[in-house]
Amino acid sequence: MDSRLHIRVVTPSVPQVRSGNVMTAMRYGRILRQLGHRVDVELSYTSGPCDVLIGLHARRSAPSIREFVERHPNKPLVLVLTGTDLYHDIRIDAEAQRSLDLATRLVVLQRMGLAELPGSLQSKARVIYQSCPPFRGQAKRPTTYFRVAVIGHLRPEKDPLRTAAAARLLASSSLIRVVQVGAALSPDLGAAAREEAAQNPRYRWTGALPHWRARGLLASSHLVAITSIMEGSSNVLGEALTSPTPVVASRISGLIGTLGDDYPGYFPVGDTRALAELLGCAESDPGFYESLRAYGQRAAALVAPETESEAWRSLLAELA
Repeated sequence: MDSRLHIRVVTPSVPQVRSGNVMTAMRYGRILRQLGHRVDVELSYTSGPCDVLIGLHARRSAPSIREFVERHPNKPLVLVLTGTDLYHDIRIDAEAQRSLDLATRLVVLQRMGLAELPGSLQSKARVIYQSCPPFRGQAKRPTTYFRVAVIGHLRPEKDPLRTAAAARLLASSSLIRVVQVGAALSPDLGAAAREEAAQNPRYRWTGALPHWRARGLLASSHLVAITSIMEGSSNVLGEALTSPTPVVASRISGLIGTLGDDYPGYFPVGDTRALAELLGCAESDPGFYESLRAYGQRAAALVAPETESEAWRSLLAELA
């Protein structure tokens, strides 16, 4: 295989929505170009020539994977597994399972993802953490209130209104305000967010914002809340770690795989009261807040851009 490759990256996402998968595909394109390769990022594989295909999402990329293998049975195929893959589709969906079998290499986005794969497939799996560059702008945090940011499109698997519900349980003396950023991907969630904003004085929903504005808001917040029910990994977590802004997070393997088993800022999935207690501690207990910051600082090395770039360099070398 030549040192300069033609690589196609397939991400079957809605083009109008800047989802995590779209951001991941765009980042892969940048990294692989910086490594000297020619890269096309596409919604599907349609038959064009290339040396390597990288597909995101086992089930939704299944037609592209099947087409590529039929046309190029001897060329390498790398399948990047999302949270929906790891924690749902590969357990029940025959197309997703076939994609796993057809792939030359599997990529999971944090170390806990390996345990979700069948034992027979783990030898061809590699861990490549999603990177995020350090925040370079001015990040001035509010001084009259304690801002908690919730970043990401509103989808059921993100449990998006959990932080707003937790804020309702805080003591009246608390200065916490929750700011939620992201488009509602269903009318029902949009209606629920508007109703919450109307009834909850601690909560504001901005809707979708340009990425640079969302990143600036995250960096200038006192805390980030990640309340997902299911995650393969989290772009928002990487942005928080490199801002740096301390995080409270649901205790799920997709977040434990980056933050570590003993991170002090976890709460049980869906436990509103436990989340409220964490928010209150982060606001009022400097020692606890500092422990979140210190743990996050250690985890930030995993999401450094040079770490991800070197992991891709190593993986492509395996395929040569």
